[in-house]
Amino acid sequence: MIKDNKTYRILVIEDNFGDFTIVDELLHDEILKPQITHSEDFKKAAFLLADTTQTFDVILLDLTLPDKSGQNLITEISNLASSRPIIILTGLSDIELSIKFISQGISDYLLKDDLNSKVLYKSITYAIERRKVISELEESKKRYSNLFHLSPQPMWLYDSETYRFLQVNVAALEHYGYTEDEFLKMTVIDLRLEEDKEELHKLLLELKNNKDAINRGKFRHKKKDGEVIDVEVYSTPIIIDNRNCRSVVSIDVTDKKLYEQRLIKTIIQTQEDERYELGGELHDNVCQILATSLINLGMLKKSVEPKGQMWFDQCKETINMAVKEIRNLSHRIAPKFFDDTTFENAIIKLFNSFNVEGQYQTSLRFDEKIKTISLHQDIQLNFYRILQEQLKNIFKYANASNIDVEISLENNNLIMKIIDNGVGFDVNKVQGGIGISNMKRRAELFAGKLEIKSKVGEGCEVIIDIPLSSS
Repeated sequence: MIKDNKTYRILVIEDNFGDFTIVDELLHDEILKPQITHSEDFKKAAFLLADTTQTFDVILLDLTLPDKSGQNLITEISNLASSRPIIILTGLSDIELSIKFISQGISDYLLKDDLNSKVLYKSITYAIERRKVISELEESKKRYSNLFHLSPQPMWLYDSETYRFLQVNVAALEHYGYTEDEFLKMTVIDLRLEEDKEELHKLLLELKNNKDAINRGKFRHKKKDGEVIDVEVYSTPIIIDNRNCRSVVSIDVTDKKLYEQRLIKTIIQTQEDERYELGGELHDNVCQILATSLINLGMLKKSVEPKGQMWFDQCKETINMAVKEIRNLSHRIAPKFFDDTTFENAIIKLFNSFNVEGQYQTSLRFDEKIKTISLHQDIQLNFYRILQEQLKNIFKYANASNIDVEISLENNNLIMKIIDNGVGFDVNKVQGGIGISNMKRRAELFAGKLEIKSKVGEGCEVIIDIPLSSS
C-alpha cells in the first residue's frame, strides 16, 4: 500500500492511552511519517497550543478530559487553536450534538467505534484543505478590504437588485460629504441629477440583465452640498454573501473637463478667427477686385462690336454671379449674428443656401420663444456650425430627399433636431468620425449633449440639447 509521504503535524488530545494508541496506529496506516504530539489533558494541550514554536496542521480532540469536557472544552480549544482545524473523536453518538459543534466551526465529528484508517485520513486531509481554502478566501477578502478602504478614489458597493449602497470607503465620504449612515440609506440613483435619472434607469436595467458586464461611463453626480461634478465611473460585478453586487470606482474629472473645455474653446475660437479672416478677405478684397472688373467692363461697353455684345453680357453676368456666390460663401464662413442679422435669419440663410438647387423637400421650424431671450454669441455660432456640419453630412452621405430642422426652447434648454429620410447608418460604427466628433465637442463645450438616432435604411436624427443655465 502506498502511504502519503507529506508532512502532517498532528496534536492528539486524548486522556485514554488505549484510544490514543489506536489513533496512532490508524494514522501510521495511511501516512508515512506523521508527526504526532500527545496531550492527556486540557492544561498540557493549552500549553502546547500557546507555544509559538509548536506548529500543528490539525487537532484531534476527545470530548471528555480529566480537567475539562463538553462545550467548555470545545470553546477553550477553539480559542487557542486559532485557524487550525479541529476534529472531534468521541464515543458519544449524538447527531444533534455533532451538528451543533460543526455549526460552531468544528471540522468533523467522528465516532471512535466507527473509526478506521481511511475515514480518519480523509477527515484530516479534508479539514486541512478546507482550512487552506478558507484562509485564502479570508486573505483575499482582507486584500480587497484594504484596497477598498485605503483607495484615494471614492469607491462603493451597491446591491444590483435594489441599487442600495452596501459599503462606502472613506474617500467617498470625504468627497461627497455624506456620512456612512446617510449613504447606506441611499441608492446610487440619488447621486444623479433629476434630468439624468431616466438614462440611468436604462443603464441599471441593462447591467441587471447582464450580470457579468463591466461598465465604464462619464456622468454627472451631485454632492450633499448640491455641487455638481463630472465623474468617470467604472463598475464591475461581484458576488458577496450570495448577493449580486457591483463594485464602483468614481473619479472626479471636473477640473480635467474644465481644462479640456477651455482647450476646445481656444481651438474653436482660433478656427473661427481664421474663418472670419478668410470670409473678410473674400468679401472685402476679392469682391472688390471683381467689382472693379465690372466697372472696367462698363467703360469698355461702347467700344464693343455688335457681334461681341453677347460675350460681353455673358462675361458681366458671370462676374455678377461670382460676386454673389463669394458673398454667400463669406456669410456662411463667417455669419455676423450681431452685425446685420439675427440668429434666426442666419439659420434661414444657411438652410436656404444649402438647398439652392431645390433637390430637397425642407422644413424649418424656429421657436418664437427663442426671440424673447438673450442668447450668447458663442451658443448661436456653435448651433450654426453643428447644423452646417450635419447638412454637409447629409449632402455627402445620406442620399436623402427630405430634411426637417426644428429649433426649440424647452425647460430652459435650447434644442435642435435635424432629421433626414436618407439611407441611415450603424451609429456604433461611425461615432468616432471627425464630423460627428466636432459636433459632439461643440455641444459638450456648453455642458450639452448630442444624440444620434439612426439605423441602416431608416434615415437619421441628430439631437443637440444645451442647458442655457450652464452657458
